[in-house]
Amino acid sequence: MNILVVQESNWLTRNPHQQHHLMERLAARGHSVRVIDYDIDWKKENKSGISSPRTVYNDVKKILSDVSIQVIRPPSLRVPVFEYPVLMITHRQEIIRQINEFKPDVIIGFGILNAWLAARLARHHKIPFIYYWIDALDILIPERLFQRLGRILAQQTLRNSARVISINKRLRDYVITLGAVPERTTVIGAGIDLDRFNPTVDGSSIRSVYAIGKDDIVLFFMGWLYHFSGLKEVALELARSPDYYRNMKILIVGDGDAYQDLLQIRDIYHLGDKLILTGKQPYEKIPEFIAASDICILPADPKEKIMQDIVPIKMYEYMAIGKPVISTKLPGIMREFGDGNGVLYADSPEMVPETAYAITSEGSIRDHGNSARIFVQNLDWRTLTDTFEETIKDMCQNDRIPCTHK
Repeated sequence: MNILVVQESNWLTRNPHQQHHLMERLAARGHSVRVIDYDIDWKKENKSGISSPRTVYNDVKKILSDVSIQVIRPPSLRVPVFEYPVLMITHRQEIIRQINEFKPDVIIGFGILNAWLAARLARHHKIPFIYYWIDALDILIPERLFQRLGRILAQQTLRNSARVISINKRLRDYVITLGAVPERTTVIGAGIDLDRFNPTVDGSSIRSVYAIGKDDIVLFFMGWLYHFSGLKEVALELARSPDYYRNMKILIVGDGDAYQDLLQIRDIYHLGDKLILTGKQPYEKIPEFIAASDICILPADPKEKIMQDIVPIKMYEYMAIGKPVISTKLPGIMREFGDGNGVLYADSPEMVPETAYAITSEGSIRDHGNSARIFVQNLDWRTLTDTFEETIKDMCQNDRIPCTHK
């Protein structure tokens, strides 16, 4: 099949998400995949020029070495607010171009604006459209003024979709409240590369590089560092009780909005090697970093709207390596993992170190880690890719739209 993906995030620079894993594995099975993306990080990277030309990236891969995906980035305007109407024009032109040249059998949307365009064009050209939600898309819009408009467009797209897929149960409930037809809405959860993420991975070299002693208890976080991630609160809690948490360290892999604040906290409170900031690391090294830790954390502010319905892929990767996870009481996380499955819950980010201290003192880190591994051991990406591939084929058949590329 020919599969066209549209999203409003940077396919090349963002960490691997659901769409990267699924599309690369579909490409490995012989399907042709093209992606229309958007350089959403242009403001943060201070790129020069007020516009960028159409750019085509060939032979793109982030996870598998033997696949090739083409990424097309339409022309864009780097002017706040005005970027959106230009995006609507250039992405519409690109979607039409790909429909005529690439002749996709299915179009899959991961955004709001270009998904709205793609759903309407797919309907016009009788191409099945899948709307795939891995986040609460409308809430993620940075300009609050546009969140209501984004919600309206998302609702229209949900009604125009042949199928709606969400990454977890809580998010499925949310899209149904927005208007998705329950009978056409399903969950395909996040998966794990169980060959890459498993308890046999050796993290000793990472502990050596960052001067982590054998008696140190390492709390680990990876990903984009949002201000609401709770990491600043965890670091300050360690600083407030240095003797109580004398053997506890935080290892953070990633960059983002809160990175500079964390550097300042480290310097002002003399945390030294208790707060280890590595910056962004290659995806191939991530299993070793997780293996180097004792406990993984997701200390996000439980009142943050963006975090209410999501279950980040990193949760499964933590658990696959046999690490317990301490999370704040986020509704999506609590519904997905419940109790007794290797995930423990803290009332606030500040309580994460105390919870880590408790399971360390009672000697239950390994038991919680084993429970975590058992919970995710059947969530292999191969199985999820099978499910997704069958969903596409079934949709083509039931919608009476032939998939001409087998």
